[in-house]
Amino acid sequence: MEKLRPKKLGHLVLMVRDIQKSARFYTEVVGLQVSDWISDQMVFLRAGEDHHDLALSQIPRDAEGFNDLPHYGRPGMEHFSYLVEDRAEIDRTVKVLQEHGIEIVRGIGKHGPGENLFLVFKDPDGNNVEVYCEMTQIPPGSDYRPQVWERNIDSFDQYRFKHFVVAPPQAVIDAKSGKH
Repeated sequence: MEKLRPKKLGHLVLMVRDIQKSARFYTEVVGLQVSDWISDQMVFLRAGEDHHDLALSQIPRDAEGFNDLPHYGRPGMEHFSYLVEDRAEIDRTVKVLQEHGIEIVRGIGKHGPGENLFLVFKDPDGNNVEVYCEMTQIPPGSDYRPQVWERNIDSFDQYRFKHFVVAPPQAVIDAKSGKH
């Protein structure tokens, strides 16, 4: 059977309890730069030229596990990712995952912030793994200015689910269409 062809570990998304406090930590202490926001619910941060290598997502204040702290006995983040060559490689990835019987969660889509194509699937522990390509590059000295995107379908998937290889989960449809 074939296998995937990742080029490098890409970015990760962390679920956080206080996005403003976490954004300040990662910019003022760690030294990352803000690339974009989605409303006040998600921030995209970078250390280099990739649009983002870390994204923070606000946990809903009424979430059951809101006050739980991470611990080593369980899987943790929303997703981590690997860069692949191009759209053709993402299409090939779909076939490889299907051959291996791996659950595909969402995609193929195109995010607003970062403009990257994405495909998300599950690992054996239930972690979300993403392959992506074509992410916006922000070289040093660039005149790029961060934007605040509305939290809607266009910031999540500019293709509006048209290229998804699995039906999008209803919770994703509701959250991205303002029905939450």
